[in-house]
Formats: sequence, C-alpha cells, structure tokens
Amino acid sequence: MLQASLIIARRDFSAILFSRSFFFFLLGPLFPLIIGVVAGSVSNKVESAAARPVLGLAMTASDAKAMIAAGKALEGGLGNAAPEMTIIRSVSPGEKIDAAQVLKEQRGNIAAMLTGSPRAPLLTGTEGQIAQWRGPVSLIAAQALGNGPQTFPEVALASTATSTASERTGRMRTAQAGQTLLFLLTMMLAGMVLSNLVEEKANKIIEVLAAAVPMDAVFFGKLFAMLAVSFVGIAVWGSVFGGAAMLSGQSLSMFVTPAVGWPLFIALGVTYFAMAYLLLGSVFLTIGSMASTVREVQTLSMPVTMSQLVVFFFASFAAAQQGSMLAFAAEAFPLSSPFAMLARAAQDGAVMPHLLALGWQAVWVALFVRYGAKLFRSRVMKSGPASVKPKRSLFARLARDSGSPAATHAG
Repeated sequence: MLQASLIIARRDFSAILFSRSFFFFLLGPLFPLIIGVVAGSVSNKVESAAARPVLGLAMTASDAKAMIAAGKALEGGLGNAAPEMTIIRSVSPGEKIDAAQVLKEQRGNIAAMLTGSPRAPLLTGTEGQIAQWRGPVSLIAAQALGNGPQTFPEVALASTATSTASERTGRMRTAQAGQTLLFLLTMMLAGMVLSNLVEEKANKIIEVLAAAVPMDAVFFGKLFAMLAVSFVGIAVWGSVFGGAAMLSGQSLSMFVTPAVGWPLFIALGVTYFAMAYLLLGSVFLTIGSMASTVREVQTLSMPVTMSQLVVFFFASFAAAQQGSMLAFAAEAFPLSSPFAMLARAAQDGAVMPHLLALGWQAVWVALFVRYGAKLFRSRVMKSGPASVKPKRSLFARLARDSGSPAATHAG
C-alpha cells in the first residue's frame, strides 16, 4: 500500500510541477490576498468585542466596595468610559501591594490595577490604558468619598510595559491572523484535487490505476502529491511576500508572540495546514470520484465549500472563548479542529493537546479516504459489494434456458 501510494504521489507531483499551467497557478494568491485584507478587518471587530478590559482593585474591603458602588452609580453618565471593576485582593490598612506583579500573574482580563484608597488612588497599567481611565477613576473616587462634583482626588499613575488585557488582545489578534491564513490557503489549494481526478476520469487513466493498485493507494497518493505541490507553492509565495514585507519594514513584531513561541507556532501552522488540506482534500476526492464533468464537480463541491465557510466562522468564534464547551467542540470536530487548535496555540502554551489533536485528525483522514475509495469502487468502478449481482440458482438457469428460442428449436 505504501509503495503504491508513493509511486502515485511521485507521478502526480512530477506531472503537475513541470506543467505549463503551474506557473499561472502560482499567480492565484493575488486575488485571495484582497479577501484576506477584508477578513482581517472583520477579525479585528470580532477581537475588539471579545475582550473588554477590566480594572482590578486591591484595596481594603470597605474602600473596594465603595468604589464599585460609585462606579455603578456613575455608569449611566460615563457610558463606555466607565471601567468594569472587580476586586482582586482585599488588603489590610497600611499594607503595601505590588500592582505590577499582580498584572504579571495574568488574572483574567485585567488591564490595570487600582491600589491605595479613594483619597489617594494609584493607577498601575500600560501607559495608554491608565491615561484613558485617569479621569473616570478620579470621578468615581470622588463619588465614593461623597465629595460630589466639588473636589476630585488626584490619581497617581504608574505605567508598565504590558498587562493581561493587552497581551490577551494581542494573542487573539495573532490567533485570528493564523486562522485566516490557514483557511485561505486550504480553500485555494484543495480544489486542485478535484480537477486532477476529473481529468483522469475523462481520460480513463483512473481505471488503469485502479486495476494496477488498490484504490486506497490511489487516493492517498493523489492527496500527498497535491499536498507536496501546495508546499512548493507556499514556499514561493512565502518568499515573495516575505521579501516584500521586509522591504516595507514589516515583520512578525507587529503581532504579539503566541503562547507557544514563534518557532513552535509556525511548525504547528505548517502541520495543521497539512491536516486541514488532507481532511478537505479527502472529501473533495470523494466528490470528484462521483462526478463525470466539470459542471457536476461545481454542483457537488458548492455545498462543501459553503459548509467550510461555516466551519471557519465556527472556529473563529470559538477561539474567543477558550476553555468553554464551544471551544472544545470546535477542537474535536474534524474539519474545524486544525483552525481551532492553531488558535489555541496562540493563546495557550500547553503542547500535549496538539499531539492528541494531530493524532485525532490523522484518524479521520484515514477514515475519509477509506470511505471515498470504497464509494468509488462500488459506484464508479462497479466492483464493490453493492454492484455484485445475486447468482441464480441451478433450477432458475435451467428454466431460463428451456424458455429460450434456442432451447425451443432444439426441442
């Protein structure tokens, strides 16, 4: 099986790579690039709605309750400028707390810390965030003291390099970018499997291959050949776009470093692309084996393409809810698993779940190919169990022969 698959893969890879149409195929990403820009703007809107920054309080119990009550009282007047506050730690009078250290502990979606007291509040966080909250916090502190609009406490500021909220927001942006790139590459490249199989069916080549080697080997060989061609195309596109990005002064620094680090994230991205391609390609192979013309291919593949869009949106929505049942469902469903797991790599540093996910996806690739080959044999090659006609009994054949014209003449 393995030897036959490698022979088919080498044959298809050489035939496609050295064809004249492969050059025009390399020009294809110029059009999806425009779609990628539009999808990126939509992802930014999803990201901004997914993570609302929170102001953590580390005060005495009475001061913290007074600040929260004052914030709720002024919520209508402040509108979106009112920070959402939560008590991180109750301290005793005179106790000092390292607010910067609390931010490094990554407790929830904490964007800044408020310490001290309503009379002398200290706001610690990133420079832009504390500058935005300085006025509302002073107003809330005045309300908590009962000063009304007469006097407002001076809010001291202590800036830090980063915070939990900014880091989570940045990692969410990295996850969305990785998912979008993975989806565009998969949808653009997986269609080659369809055209290749339909062309060989029209030329009767597939029948020769099916007579020489097992049909499972033909399917696996074609999948891995197309995957290898896809990697060649990605290498060319990556060199061109990477060089253009370097010349324009852009780099990966524009994205926040993913939780697993850039080297492992890129390696997982390549691996999850391979699994997503094999999963979708195996479905397309089954469709191509059932179609006889290009029109039939378009008709049958359209529902799969639209459903894949739904799968992508499902995985994108689940990426903003890590740890929930929805995220687990997206990671377990075979077709959405590569997208959901790549987003998880950007937000969670654990490595073992990726090993389990890759094994799970490989099992489904084998099942899809097995079912597609069986369906092709039974429906197209007419060699499966569904196409075997029941044998007639001896008496039925004698009765049939006796009623034939030749038997009557002989009688």
